[in-house]
Amino acid sequence: MYLKQPHLQSEDQIGMIDSHCHLDLEPLLSRLPRILQEAEAVGVTRFVVPGVHPEGWQGMAELAARYPAIMPAFGIHPMHAATADGKTLQRLSGLAPTGVAIGEIGLDPAYDVALELQEATFRAQIRIALQRGLPLLVHCRRLFQKTLQLLKEEQAERVGGIMHAFSGSPEMAREFIKLGFAISISGTVTWDNALKPLRIARELPLEALVLETDAPDMTPQHHRGRFNRPAWMAETAAMLAQIRGIPVETLMAATAGNTRRVLRQQPDHA
Repeated sequence: MYLKQPHLQSEDQIGMIDSHCHLDLEPLLSRLPRILQEAEAVGVTRFVVPGVHPEGWQGMAELAARYPAIMPAFGIHPMHAATADGKTLQRLSGLAPTGVAIGEIGLDPAYDVALELQEATFRAQIRIALQRGLPLLVHCRRLFQKTLQLLKEEQAERVGGIMHAFSGSPEMAREFIKLGFAISISGTVTWDNALKPLRIARELPLEALVLETDAPDMTPQHHRGRFNRPAWMAETAAMLAQIRGIPVETLMAATAGNTRRVLRQQPDHA
């Protein structure tokens, strides 16, 4: 079912944050002014851009300097865990205070990277986050119990964060919420074959939910086959509001507030 994007009258009303989008990567980067304009038109006014590979950190920093709406989160994706040598981790520690979080970091057995190496890189980055007092953006595919265990062992509850594009069960999600993590809802909740995302959207407390696009991936159902973009987060919000039986404006305001709380950000207009 296609849900029309809600019309928002001003940035002051909502000021939503896309909590996870890769604006530093193609096909978004070369279209960035238009991408940002389209997003602002539906009330998405700030954008968390997570790190994937150390080679991308400089470009992220430059984008953030050029566009105040972009908030970088430096980190090493589990698929690039092998890049996390001592020198790179030292560089990450130095860059960290210029970002809003450490991410995206975590565990993913889908990649041809030894899980022992992924775990070591994950732990090292959690420790940097704790040293710098920054929340975490956690990538987790399938290995939910192991991820939870590592977060507990490293005392990640001291900083909390966001479970990016969460694909586990509501029961598992509640365990992460206990550690101070918000659960991120992406465009998968609009997919025709969605099951777990619908349970997450329906069963978890609203104060634990945030929104993201993971652009250019995880495109909402109505746009499948095209690259995702932050403006389409409004469709995810509309679906989530419908599932919960609340006005979309209420949903947007609540999830925006949750994102700001977790990332320790002030509203766009104080």
